[in-house]
Amino acid sequence: MLTIALSRCLALVALLCAAPVFAGPDGPVRVIDGDTFDVGGARVRLHGIDALEVQQTCRTEQGVEWRCGQWVSQQVRALYQGKTARCEALDRDRYDRIVARCRVGGRDVGDVLVSAGLAYAFRKYSMEYDLAEKQAAVADRGIWAHVATRPGQHRAAQRAARPAQSAPAGCAIKGNLSSKGARIYHMPGQEHYAGTRINTAKGERWFCSEAEARAAGWRRARR
Repeated sequence: MLTIALSRCLALVALLCAAPVFAGPDGPVRVIDGDTFDVGGARVRLHGIDALEVQQTCRTEQGVEWRCGQWVSQQVRALYQGKTARCEALDRDRYDRIVARCRVGGRDVGDVLVSAGLAYAFRKYSMEYDLAEKQAAVADRGIWAHVATRPGQHRAAQRAARPAQSAPAGCAIKGNLSSKGARIYHMPGQEHYAGTRINTAKGERWFCSEAEARAAGWRRARR
């Protein structure tokens, strides 16, 4: 009897360890842009894909510039707005959004969007949609029928074009507000430190020490 009880206990522990860090979310979808949804009121960044930024433009084969980023968001909205999604939360990103793999009608949303040429495989974080992207590119689906800059390259160019920010002497810790208002601080050397901009008009600020940041109610960025 003791052996059976111990086996059941170990099985329960294994099940709990295998469970995702965050539960859900599930619920109706409100499309924010090509790779970001509100699902049941929770802000979700779709895992493994990267869609064009809303302000991005592309060129046709004839060299005509058009607002492809806005078009992508409209296409994704037509597909999913108001539908019910079931998501498996995997992580949180620098903006405190839940990074999740979501399904609508039993189909993986990331796979649908990459296969339709409405998003790229985000290989920095996952190879899950690598083949789907290659097939979309060969078939000239969606954005592959035009000349487009990958969203990561676009974001890097936007950051490079901004004037450099100088930290106050001895106070190099960046206190950043997430899209949902969460207070997060970035340390020099962390993954997103260089790309984080401080907007004091929004309530963002510099800190001189981690103790100061924590005392003010801010938490350290996960990466």
